[in-house]
Amino acid sequence: MPDPTLDALRRYAIARTLFKPTTLPRAIQRLGFVQADPIRAPARAQDLTLRHRVKDYRAGDLERRYPRLAVEEDCLVNYGFLPREHLALMHPREPRRVWDAATRRRAADVLAFVREHGPVHPREVDQHFAHGRVRNYWGGSSNASTQLLDGLHYRGLLRVQRRDGGIRVYEAVAHPSADDSAEGRARRAAALVDLVVRKYAPLPAASLTYLARLLGYGAPHLSTQIQAALRQARESLPSVRIDGVTWYWPAGENPKTRRHAVDDAVRLLAPFDPVVWDRRRFELLWGWTYKFEAYTPAAKRTFGYYALPMLWCDRVIGWANVAVRDGRVEAELGYAERAPKDRVFRNALDHELQRMTCFLD
Repeated sequence: MPDPTLDALRRYAIARTLFKPTTLPRAIQRLGFVQADPIRAPARAQDLTLRHRVKDYRAGDLERRYPRLAVEEDCLVNYGFLPREHLALMHPREPRRVWDAATRRRAADVLAFVREHGPVHPREVDQHFAHGRVRNYWGGSSNASTQLLDGLHYRGLLRVQRRDGGIRVYEAVAHPSADDSAEGRARRAAALVDLVVRKYAPLPAASLTYLARLLGYGAPHLSTQIQAALRQARESLPSVRIDGVTWYWPAGENPKTRRHAVDDAVRLLAPFDPVVWDRRRFELLWGWTYKFEAYTPAAKRTFGYYALPMLWCDRVIGWANVAVRDGRVEAELGYAERAPKDRVFRNALDHELQRMTCFLD
């Protein structure tokens, strides 16, 4: 069989992740990981991602249903939501930054407090201990208690039990013991590499390397084993070389299969949707550069504060900044080249804005 073309890879990239809408648990299981972001413009990134993949999904459904799902808030290549069994691949997690003795004592006191009181809001911990404020990762300041809770969560001693008004409420947790032998670590590292390949395929070689490096966020203690798993993946995964770029995808999948036909719908995607998350792959597949500009000064923005990439058929043709004004969903559109003029596109865009209206309820 001839090698797949770039057009085939493009259709494959869309079809394998924009599957037929299903239930919320099944969608998260199939995605493997859903990146989270707190900005609402017009909804959080996790909701914007799930609305295309969960039947009758409404903004906030994940947060409302989270306490009843076998899903965890935790880290993989960044922060988000993932099936509970994937945590077993990363815990017990050993952070690169070791706490000093004083921080360990404060963290032990906080952990004892949570174990005694059950699920706690960071405000309760701060009121009890009055740890004060410290410099945070972004150069500002935050409650020291909040950082201790975050650190205990990262180390697998706490989990997010629910959110109250968007704020994480923590409870104590004990993860199952993991096989920490050399063979056990190698198996977990290989499973993590397989997880990101299945989520973001087809992957250019440079993106595969980049994702393996990002796994150091979720599993810093497995970095050596992840590099070994990456080398094995390069040797064993199916691949093709197109215009000097080597592409990889999971074993057992075929980018050329006829079921990868795409529909003629318009979809406004989250900036972190699997279709567009990898900016290197984005440029190779769609032929232009998309930038997430929420943290770019307004005067320097090209696309807008929270531009949603606009997928039509098998092309990402532009973007939309969506807002709700006077109870109506409004979209400011931009195009990589020029706006399609035909009625089919206009009707598809209208339908997408109607779906966005229902999603935002």
